[in-house]
Amino acid sequence: MDSPALEISQLSIKFKSNNQKEITAVENVSLNINSNEFVSIIGPSGCGKSTLLRAAAGLERPQFGKIRVDGHIVTHPGADRGMVFQTYTLFPWLTTYENILFSLKKSPLSTPEKEALVNHYIQMIGLEGFENAYPNQLSGGMRQRVAIARALVYQPKILLMDEPFGALDAQTRMSMQELLLDVWDQQRLAVLFVTHDVEEAVILSDRIYVMSNRPGRIKTMIDVELPRPRGLIDLESSPAFLSYKRNLLDLIRQESNFYQKIPLSEKIA
Repeated sequence: MDSPALEISQLSIKFKSNNQKEITAVENVSLNINSNEFVSIIGPSGCGKSTLLRAAAGLERPQFGKIRVDGHIVTHPGADRGMVFQTYTLFPWLTTYENILFSLKKSPLSTPEKEALVNHYIQMIGLEGFENAYPNQLSGGMRQRVAIARALVYQPKILLMDEPFGALDAQTRMSMQELLLDVWDQQRLAVLFVTHDVEEAVILSDRIYVMSNRPGRIKTMIDVELPRPRGLIDLESSPAFLSYKRNLLDLIRQESNFYQKIPLSEKIA
């Protein structure tokens, strides 16, 4: 049997607070993501979902547990994982084309092969006509398109996304969700998607992991048995969609009520 695209086993991550008190952000978390699967993580603010994603990217070092991509233990960032943040993290002095090409700086590909890949993803993500634009000349949605293209161009095995549409207006957010589903359908890579938006998680996902309050644990996992492709406007008014939404909101509300009792000095973003 093939290894999962991403396997997180008994992961725990701890930090020191401002007063040097040890705080457990994530505790004993285990989850798997298969190839071609879209999985979301939701939970109350401060539950450690972004910390978990950063650990999968190799940006945080866990104290306990293992993370594997295609069976290989993750110890640092690598080209097998593409990362997209809420903030666009583009180089302001580089054009759209140059920002995407930068991801291939260490690639052994020839210059024509790199150029072909960049042009392919510019077309796929809908950036034609903006190749020579700088980030400050682009809207928020267009900047996030560049960030997604930059994460995809080196063809990772898994795409890690940390609330990538959280700063966008509602109309742009819906457009970006549709774009992401189209890209995922074409690429068929594994996606681990962190969001605070329950509707977004249901719209996008095959499965949703709900995290508990800090220390973040997996509270439950829900299979989203909605047919694909998903028409967003019709989907959001369907009884099945509304049922998933109510269930998930109730699970998060239970945790959020507990969160109000935690001292502010101990809360983690």
